[in-house]
Amino acid sequence: MHHDAVLAAVPAAVAIDRVRDGFLRFHAGEWVMPAKVYLDSPPPESPSVGPADETARGGDRLGGDFRAMPARGGGLALLKWISSFPGNPALGLPTVMGVLCLSDAATGEPLMLLDARAVTALRTGAVAAVAARALALPEARTVGIVGCGLHGAWAARCLQTAGYGPGVCFDPRPEAARSLADELGWTAGRRTEAVRCDVVCCVTPGLEIVFDAGDLHAGMHLNMLGADGPGKAEATITAVASCSLFCDEWHQASHGGELTGAVEAGLVSREQVTELGAVLAGDAQGRPGPEGVTLFDSTGLAIQDLAVAAAAYEAWQAGVVQAQTVEL
Repeated sequence: MHHDAVLAAVPAAVAIDRVRDGFLRFHAGEWVMPAKVYLDSPPPESPSVGPADETARGGDRLGGDFRAMPARGGGLALLKWISSFPGNPALGLPTVMGVLCLSDAATGEPLMLLDARAVTALRTGAVAAVAARALALPEARTVGIVGCGLHGAWAARCLQTAGYGPGVCFDPRPEAARSLADELGWTAGRRTEAVRCDVVCCVTPGLEIVFDAGDLHAGMHLNMLGADGPGKAEATITAVASCSLFCDEWHQASHGGELTGAVEAGLVSREQVTELGAVLAGDAQGRPGPEGVTLFDSTGLAIQDLAVAAAAYEAWQAGVVQAQTVEL
């Protein structure tokens, strides 16, 4: 199923409901998810490529990584093979690309191939809304989006679908912020304006800090969505350690998420971090009080991809969308 078909098959409201259900099933042990596997792809180091050639090739010199993400649940199994190459836009390519294979868990029969970029955007946006509903103040409404690329746009769309807004959109590329703001009826503004909102989503490549402790204010909720691999961070360690902390899955978040730096510095321990699924199930406390600051570290889980892929497959079965059929 190609990119546009996936987005047509799974409306934002459906993605939010399915991702929430996926967290609950994973917490209950009904869905299983082995650890994500990373395969680094460093930039070429050919002696025939000089500085001038590297500049001409744009982001190719930055390198990137591949990720293999398996999951099983609800009678289905999947493998997501996805890449992240931050320099790709300079080459006219998306930063994130990949494919998702959905199979019958009982027989192993391949059922559908889906565009992983679209599935990732949907589940990233959906988890922003799920976490905000669970952790933000009940009266929270305004949204700040820091980073208005594909994933930032879907975080904003899903939050608006969940009843949040208006919002402030910020991006180093003013045209990206204006485009998203115009689409949603929000405002394009400065970073300092975005981080003053009730719910703030950082959705950058995670290659540089965009949020500091000085940006924290009482009652806010932070969705940190960009640091999804080793070496990435969007917030300072001090900012992270100053919040009430939540994550999608502890092992991933502590080894390759926004929490990693604070964990490695000894400022955050396992006992200080609550998984979102436990909060949704009522097995753990969410927001500690109205004055606190909650931070949700999203590293991206295969069970979220499974939830969205299952919805897309059901939509295709119901004839909601069309997809090319291939006999193997």
